[in-house]
Parts: sequence; structure tokens; C-alpha cells
Amino acid sequence: MREISDEEIIRIRKHFPSLHREWKGQTLKYFDGPGGSQVPDLVIEAVSDYYRSCNANSHGLFVTSRETDEVLDSARIAMSDFLGAPGAETISLGANMTTLNYSLSHALARKFNPGDEILITALDHEANRGPWLALRERGMKIREVPITAEGRLDYPALEKIVSPRTRLVAAGWASNALGTVNDISRLREIARRANALLLVDAVHYAPHFSIDVLAEDLDFLLCSAYKFYGPHVGILYSRPGLLEQLEPDRLATQDQAAPFRIETGTLNHAAISGVRAAVDYISGFGRGETRRAKLVDGMAMISRYEHHLALHLYHGLQQVPGIEIYGPPVSESPGGRTPTIAFRLKGVSPAEMCEKLGDEGFLLWDGDFYASRVIECLGLADKGGVVRAGISLYTRKVEVEELLEAVRALA
Repeated sequence: MREISDEEIIRIRKHFPSLHREWKGQTLKYFDGPGGSQVPDLVIEAVSDYYRSCNANSHGLFVTSRETDEVLDSARIAMSDFLGAPGAETISLGANMTTLNYSLSHALARKFNPGDEILITALDHEANRGPWLALRERGMKIREVPITAEGRLDYPALEKIVSPRTRLVAAGWASNALGTVNDISRLREIARRANALLLVDAVHYAPHFSIDVLAEDLDFLLCSAYKFYGPHVGILYSRPGLLEQLEPDRLATQDQAAPFRIETGTLNHAAISGVRAAVDYISGFGRGETRRAKLVDGMAMISRYEHHLALHLYHGLQQVPGIEIYGPPVSESPGGRTPTIAFRLKGVSPAEMCEKLGDEGFLLWDGDFYASRVIECLGLADKGGVVRAGISLYTRKVEVEELLEAVRALA
């Protein structure tokens, strides 16, 4: 089993120009990956090359437009490999996950009837709650799956909530606030018994683990390239044949076939060129005969490396007096949790803590991270939320140790 060595990480970090930035005489330490990862040169060059060589609108009968079409096609193919999807026709592109999810909610609202039920969870980012909560105005009933005190989905409660009127289960694959990884196979089984669709928000999951939409039998999956070393582009996977059954908001001039029928306006072609480059960058870590095989192998190696550092951070924080950690415990093996740790220090607000650590060059987020319902359920909505530290591919063990030392000093 191949592992990422310390020497390999030093080489990898050279791919990311932002990691070498100095501020107040010190190199910045990036623990803000859950809010958006840094970008390697390969992606930056892909975006720049598009503007330098073939900046044109699509579907024209001239060279630069045809090259733009190739950029879009190659990005869809790359994302189908990344997600284990059957082909480019299942991959829709948009400004971001939230925009695509709103478009999808409008389309599904035309398919559902007043009184139909949509299940959302208390563990989700607001981008997978707000679009569905808004459908109450159209007569749909929105029911919430609660979370346990440990920050997991309450599956027994879900079993009781689902009903013959359930039309959609909308859930995240992983919590961007707590790192909790949900049992998607179990969610699929529960949704299938109710003959309901399953929509999965994989924005926080995708940077850390391999995804296979066919193996999980998903109806819809959403993710964002800027979380896995790419630009700000949203991606929607739709099960083959499903998008054609929906009526999204779209212009009469829009291509009416899948995957285009849910895409509105001119896409960000340059950024989409970077999406393909980001997938290629990740596949470069793996071995195999195909890009898909390389992605699966490479993501497994990345997962093991990130988990090792997250475990080190988790155990280190446990030893700091006054620190309270939220979410499920970090197990010895990867898969049950993302490398994202939420915590608080007694007597110090998360904002104050992040500001003090920020002055020392540590980049961490405070608050609710748009997962406001999670923080509310934890009783922390009026207390500033939590501090969130995220491990990424480029994080070094020495940075984790420096962060622990800085937290101990604050304590």
C-alpha cells in the first residue's frame, strides 16, 4: 500500500504557489480547506491558457469556438471519471452548487404535488436546506431528520419520518461543520423503500474520498470544484434519463437535451477548463490503466494521508485543557469522518481564537460555515459557533504540531 511520505509532501507543496506566501515574516499555514482549497499551478495554467488561446463562446463554426466546445466536453468527461458516472451526458455545470440546487428544486417542484414530502437533515449545509425549505410556498411539506448529540444523523428517527408521501431525501455525504460522514447506502435503502429520489450534497466529501455514483445508485449528486483544488464551478450529476423528465427554468434557445437543459446562460469557460485540470491533477497521484482507476487509487492514498494528520490533530486537541471537540470521534482508520475538526476553547470565543491564531499565520474559520442548523442544534448559535480546522492534501505534520502548540499557548 503506497503512502505519501514527508519528502513527497514537500514536492507536492511546490505545486501550490499560494503556500509559499509570507505574511509578517512567516509562511501562512492553511487550515481553511473546508471553505475552499488552494489551487496548483496545473489548474492556474489551464485557466490562463484558455484566455490566451481560445477565449470564445461555444457552438461556433470557427476554431476558437470549437476549442471552447472541446474544453466543456473534456471537463464533463473528466467529472464523469471523478464521480464514477456513466458518461459526460450526466454532468451539468453551473456557477456553484447552490445555484444548481435551486434550479433543481424549481424543476422538481413542477414534478411534485402539494402535500408531497421532502426530507432534509439538521446536519446539512444551508445550500441543501434553503432550496427545499422554499418549496413550502408551493404546498410541499418539508420534514427534518434530526441529529444525535454526537453530531450524527438519527437514522431511527429517519425511519419513522419517511412515509408514502416522501418524494425526495436530500442529505449531505459529509458535514462541512463537524466532518461527520453519513451512511449513504443506508439513506439509499430508506429512500428506495419509499420510492423517493435521493439527492446527495458531496461538496465536503469529494475532496477527501473517492465517489462512485453508480455503486451508490444515486439520483442526483452535487459538488464544487473549488473544494478539490479547482476553480469556483458547481457540478451536478443526474442519473441517466432523469433530467429529461424534469422541467428546469431555461431559455427557449437552450439546448433541451441532458445535461444542458438545466444550465442557464453562458458558462464560465475558463474556470471549467480548470475543472478538467483539477481532476487530472488528482489522477496524477494514482496508478491504473484509466483515469478513473488512477483517481480511485490516488484518492485512497490522499485519504490515508489526511486521516493520519487529522488523527494527530484530534488526539493533540484532546490533551489541551479547556478544549471541547464536536462531532463523532476520529477513528483509527479513514472513511468514517473527514479530516475536519470543530472545537472550542473555554473562555475564548471562536472569533477571538481565530483572530489570535490568524495573527500567527494560521488560517482557520470560525462560526457556522453556512451550516447554521448544525450549530443551532449544538446550542452554540448565540455563542459564536466553533473553530474549524481542516486538513488538506498539502498540509504538513509540522504545521499540525505548530497549530497544537499555538492552541496550547492560548489555553
